[in-house]
Amino acid sequence: MTVEEEKDELAALDALEKEATEFNKDAEIDRILKAFKLDAYAVLDLQPGVPESDIKIQYRKKSLLIHPDKTSNPAAPDAFDRLKKAQTELMDEKARLHLDNCIADARMLLMRERKLTADSEEMKDMSAELKEAWRKKTVEVLVDAEHRRRKQLKAQMQEEGREQRKVDEEVEVRKRKREHEAAWEESRESRIGSWRDFKGGKGAGGGEVGTGGKDGGKKKKKLKVLG
Repeated sequence: MTVEEEKDELAALDALEKEATEFNKDAEIDRILKAFKLDAYAVLDLQPGVPESDIKIQYRKKSLLIHPDKTSNPAAPDAFDRLKKAQTELMDEKARLHLDNCIADARMLLMRERKLTADSEEMKDMSAELKEAWRKKTVEVLVDAEHRRRKQLKAQMQEEGREQRKVDEEVEVRKRKREHEAAWEESRESRIGSWRDFKGGKGAGGGEVGTGGKDGGKKKKKLKVLG
């Protein structure tokens, strides 16, 4: 084999490897986007109950594979975001406990439907069909839990809205009261001045004071009663 033929062969192998890598990236992106996003284990392709170290290793491996900077697949950013969110959820103790409880509830519901116990052979050595049934039941439980969470959140927001409106109304009442008191105080001098003008005008033209009345300031003489 000549040097040129060896170069051509190596180039062909590199092209095949690159094509296989791109295929693996596209396949993983497609798998992530099809996984049920409320199940972080499914998104990361992990079994429930794995140690935290496995979660970190799996996330690093898959994030490097599908990173948007390393593939031209237009769906890579969305898949990467879902992967990151799943990893964050599983690293959060409270969120992971909620997910584990939902998965355990799904298992109990499945056993009840099929009249099985934890000691049943079917549960000890689960078939592919039973695992798939468990997965579907888990989806149902997670959806139901999410509906309840959203309903509670909506009720909470409505209650908070009512409380906020009540506070806003009280603030508005106090504001109007302050404005009324301020306007009343500002008109005080004007009211006092008007009253003084009124009193002064009554004395000047009302005939009750000895000067300036209808009789030109002359006092009326008292009539002497005869008889």
